[in-house]
Amino acid sequence: MKYSIIIPVYNEGKNILKLSHLIKKNLKNKIYEVIFVDDNSNDNSKDESKKIKFKNFKYFIRKKKKDLSESCIDGIKLSKFNNIVIMDGDLQHQPSCLFKMMNEYEKKKPNILVGTRNFKNLKGLHFMRKIMSLFLIFLINIFLKKKTNDPMSGFFIIQKRLFYRIENRLYKKGFKILTDIIYSSNKINIIDLSINFQKRKKNKSKMSLKILFHILILILSKKINTFTF
Repeated sequence: MKYSIIIPVYNEGKNILKLSHLIKKNLKNKIYEVIFVDDNSNDNSKDESKKIKFKNFKYFIRKKKKDLSESCIDGIKLSKFNNIVIMDGDLQHQPSCLFKMMNEYEKKKPNILVGTRNFKNLKGLHFMRKIMSLFLIFLINIFLKKKTNDPMSGFFIIQKRLFYRIENRLYKKGFKILTDIIYSSNKINIIDLSINFQKRKKNKSKMSLKILFHILILILSKKINTFTF
């Protein structure tokens, strides 16, 4: 299989080059492209991106309003392969897990494979941030029905054709594109794969009251709209 790896970034200048080398190191036997989608960073991200010399690595700068979900969607639309990997650019999502995730995806052939966090052994996540994540997962499971152990994960593989099938039902804003996708249809085959998440490198959590607001609105919108297909 061939993969397009979409990495939304904002002010990740200290991570971009290292992340690029780690991806290349861990995917020697895979066919893939990497698409960084920069939400118009105001640090040195753009300068660091020019140091990436791998031909299958691309760097796009969005001039639109900053939004993580929209960055992921723009990246998907720029991609050329049929299997899409979404991952963060802060090194919490380890490139060493990519090969394992891809192999499981190829073996099981789901619509979506979710890299799930083990909250009992999660490194580098502040206690209150951990409690907030668990609370939001609880709300999602109660109001929308449990479909995965970690609907808040930002590390997953999805079939591009599934994205286009449900695109017009997506909320398309905020922080958690996976939640938006999996609750836009009741006919999605999802499998979980537990992976190790690392401490965020050189940056801070993007969670804010604005993002929390969008997550709550997303949950409400999916509750109101029940999809039977």
